[in-house]
Amino acid sequence: MTRSEAREIAMRCSYALGYSQQSPEDFLADSVNKELFQRWKDEDGLYKDYPNEKQLAYIREVVKGVAEHGPELDQYIAQYAKNWSFDRIPRTAAAIMRVSMYEILYMPDVPAAAAINDAVEIAKGYEDEKVVSFINGILGSFVRAEFPETGDKPASEGEA
Repeated sequence: MTRSEAREIAMRCSYALGYSQQSPEDFLADSVNKELFQRWKDEDGLYKDYPNEKQLAYIREVVKGVAEHGPELDQYIAQYAKNWSFDRIPRTAAAIMRVSMYEILYMPDVPAAAAINDAVEIAKGYEDEKVVSFINGILGSFVRAEFPETGDKPASEGEA
């Protein structure tokens, strides 16, 4: 499984968690397990390989982080969605942007460009070209405005 595939699973989980009454931990236990992957592997190629420990840790961190920081992430989406009310944004598009913004803000080892590129590529599988462009525009504006000195997020500690 690639990081992009793990990112898409995290997006799907973040989306579905929004409709669940479960805690992120309980939801992940029910949604990211070997039995579920075995059952879905023939229907959806995304589930052909079960995540390794590093990928599982990444998926858990993103899903829990998006749940914890949801209001903040939604505020950023609303702020950069010029001339769009948040209610008009497709829920899948919002989930994709939440995951990307969470990575950009809270995961220093993930380059902003990689988070945005994967968000756009994932969106192509769920949304029409107009919404894909909208997602790209919001995420690009977000990074340029929030990290103006670099056009990207700052390097993590130990990098420079």
